[in-house]
Amino acid sequence: MFTRSRTSFDLIPRRVRVHDVRRLTGSMVRTTFRDVDGADPAAPSSLAALRAPGPEDHVKVFLPDPATGELHAPTIAPDGGLHRPTGVVSISRDYTVRAQRTVDGVAELDVDWVLHGDEGPASAWAARAAVGDEVVLAGPRGSLGVPEGIRRLIVVVDETGLPAAARWVAAVGPGVPVTAVVEIGDDVDESFVESELGHAAVEILYRTDGPGQVEEAVRSLGGVDDGELVVALGEAGELVPVRRYLRHEAGARPDQLAVAGYWRRGTVNLDPDQPLDPTDPD
Repeated sequence: MFTRSRTSFDLIPRRVRVHDVRRLTGSMVRTTFRDVDGADPAAPSSLAALRAPGPEDHVKVFLPDPATGELHAPTIAPDGGLHRPTGVVSISRDYTVRAQRTVDGVAELDVDWVLHGDEGPASAWAARAAVGDEVVLAGPRGSLGVPEGIRRLIVVVDETGLPAAARWVAAVGPGVPVTAVVEIGDDVDESFVESELGHAAVEILYRTDGPGQVEEAVRSLGGVDDGELVVALGEAGELVPVRRYLRHEAGARPDQLAVAGYWRRGTVNLDPDQPLDPTDPD
């Protein structure tokens, strides 16, 4: 049985600024954040105090009002949750913490964004992000660790799940074989995906080839053996049949699966912590 440690953190809003913007591939951008000028690097609200040890740990990114450019930061409610300011526009989206590091004594944090034009406020902001722009990061509220004893890791993701998949591959280390099934758009370079996933054996699927191919690729891998862990992250609708197959046909135990919908077609701001398929709670 796999056991993932759970760690809780205080939910602290952190106002940060863009330190660097890097185009990763056709439709993906990486922003590097640092504390805003004048912030106390030793304060609990500093980036140095943010903890995201788990490969899927995510933060809420609060974005400026698209109409006014004003950034309205949340506060902490009496119950420890987030309280959004009233009477103003408060927009947030959940993003995986891609990486953290300290450079010359300064804490940095990376977030990778998938761009899809101006269809959503997060994509629109990330496409135009420039050094000095400010956002607020809140979280992670909690963290799930990597279980011991993994003998093989299987990751099934699209672009939105790629940052977490890259962290999973790094976390298990080169001694654990990794098989990756990655669905991408035509504007994502295969070489970028392969470089992000390190020593993994990668199968690339193109979204333009039609629906159902993710499930087909997972089925081709065969049953899930003892010691194997499957991580599946991406569009919820694509992952529902994948999860059903893994649980009810491939023989995977619940502890062998880490499946989450990061987005859903036709749904705005999907909560990644909600059940993937409420009709199949098993």
